[in-house]
Amino acid sequence: MAIETKKETKQETNSNGNGRGPAGSYRDMVPAGTSHKADATPQPPPREEISPWHRVQVARHTDRPHTLDYIQRLCADFVELHGDRLYGDDAAIIGGIASFEGQTVMVIGHQKGRSTKENIARNFGMPQPEGYRKAKRLMDHAARFGFPIITFIDTPGANPGMPAEERGIAQAIAENLMTMLRLEVPIIALVAGEGGSGGALAIGVADRVLMLENSVYSVASPESAATILWHDAGKGSDAAHAMRITAFDLLEFGIIDEIIPEPEGGAHTDATATFESVREAIARNLAELQSTYSLKTKKGARKLVEDRHLKYERMGTFVEAGDEEEIETAAE
Repeated sequence: MAIETKKETKQETNSNGNGRGPAGSYRDMVPAGTSHKADATPQPPPREEISPWHRVQVARHTDRPHTLDYIQRLCADFVELHGDRLYGDDAAIIGGIASFEGQTVMVIGHQKGRSTKENIARNFGMPQPEGYRKAKRLMDHAARFGFPIITFIDTPGANPGMPAEERGIAQAIAENLMTMLRLEVPIIALVAGEGGSGGALAIGVADRVLMLENSVYSVASPESAATILWHDAGKGSDAAHAMRITAFDLLEFGIIDEIIPEPEGGAHTDATATFESVREAIARNLAELQSTYSLKTKKGARKLVEDRHLKYERMGTFVEAGDEEEIETAAE
């Protein structure tokens, strides 16, 4: 789907001293008290008849932008931080402090490789326990100093090997989920490619979850699901359709908050346009969060955390078809 990309005119700005963003930034576009349900939120792109399996292939394309590409194009002064202070470093997850639209943020994301050598070094974007513990350490650091957190999700899943199990991969993921539910700073997550299982969710418990149009987000890969259901990994296309893993499905379910359009053919066909679309969406959502909640006050920070809890508690609720009274109550 072809899209037109409107480039913002970048102006020099100075800090306004309130710790929430520079004067003249995207934050100034959103009046105080604006809800994330505001009419200013762009409508999702028209849903084209592209099969879920085709979107899976686009999400996995080797030329698709990865986390480091987004950091280099969207942020300035990136300083990468390493290690979990317990075991070691993990190249499948990168993170550090950077400047985004004039304010200091913590950026964390899965990192795949492009060549075979780099993919082996980064374990094909499948983190080890130490990768998730590093992410937790950086998130705690961000909360300590009041930095917003931006995460980039692009992984087939956490490392499923025995060494990862021995080092506590399940506990590392669980601790991240608990940590992200209590942090009193804004968190924005972008599903940029594959969002596979708990390995994706471990850095995805955010106030706003954005998805690129051709990315996918699921409890398991289509091939894994096909193996479980039909004992045939070759039926991955059928599983992709049945699992409802596309951005359009997940927006309909209320799992994500916004779809970011991609150029025709996928994000890799026009990376510059993709970067600008992602920049605008992240900046706008961050500005809305910072305008809605008085994050300098304890009350505002607690309200942010309470609303984050409610966001995830509401997911997965359902009512029996035919009971109109219950459906209306659930809608309210």
